[in-house]
Amino acid sequence: MSDPSQEKKIIIDEDWKSRVQAEKETVKHSPAEKPDEDGAAGAAEDVPFPPASLEILVGSLATQVMVSLGIIPNPFTKKPQRLLNQAKHLIDMLQVLQEKTEGNRTTDESALLDDTLHQLRMAYVQISQAPGESGS
Repeated sequence: MSDPSQEKKIIIDEDWKSRVQAEKETVKHSPAEKPDEDGAAGAAEDVPFPPASLEILVGSLATQVMVSLGIIPNPFTKKPQRLLNQAKHLIDMLQVLQEKTEGNRTTDESALLDDTLHQLRMAYVQISQAPGESGS
């Protein structure tokens, strides 16, 4: 038989209760993350981005122009909104980019920029000349 003095003793760590309580208090007093529209907290997740390029920049500015022309709904209001002055300014910014990068673009980059500017200018003219439309 075994000697009772050699039996394993179970040690209960009572300190864990105080640590859990301290963590609860810390969480209670720290600023809470507000959920985004989808209900997910921590929306500032660090997501990977594609490498920076002229194509990405042109696409980003072109998207902003299309939002300003009301072609794409405003991402905040989810409604189309026409801001013709803003659209014109963004198109002018693309033209400045075209002028300042002259001689430093690849053939594909030049074609993309030329085509994008042409398409956006045509859309601007068509939308700004539409009857009954206000061009705020």
